[in-house]
Amino acid sequence: MASFWEHDMVKTAANFSVAVLCIVVFLAVFELVTKYKNWEEIQKGNVAVAMATGGKIFGIANIFRYALARHESLLSMIGWGLYGFLLLLAAYFIYEFLTPKFNIDDEIANDNRAVGFISLSISVGLSFVIGEGIQ
Repeated sequence: MASFWEHDMVKTAANFSVAVLCIVVFLAVFELVTKYKNWEEIQKGNVAVAMATGGKIFGIANIFRYALARHESLLSMIGWGLYGFLLLLAAYFIYEFLTPKFNIDDEIANDNRAVGFISLSISVGLSFVIGEGIQ
């Protein structure tokens, strides 16, 4: 009989807990690098910020999905999740750099939903690319 820590339900709960904790920590990092305050803007009804933040949440969760699928240990999953997050964060800065005509953060803070949607799409799309690269 498997020990308590090897039970599938316990492993699932542990993976879930670690992934949620990492999502919260990584969203806090995104909060530090953006000019706007995500949750304050969402509370005010800023749909562009909600879309951009939703894309980040989906992107991070998707990266962890790939990390979980390919790694048994929590430590390995966290390591690959962190690496994937850093790549997603780099993509955020590249997106900002590639749009010299306007500032992404300013546009999202001003509820420019087109920019928020593109931000969401980049986070989600690249999370699949990053996730597929996780060994």
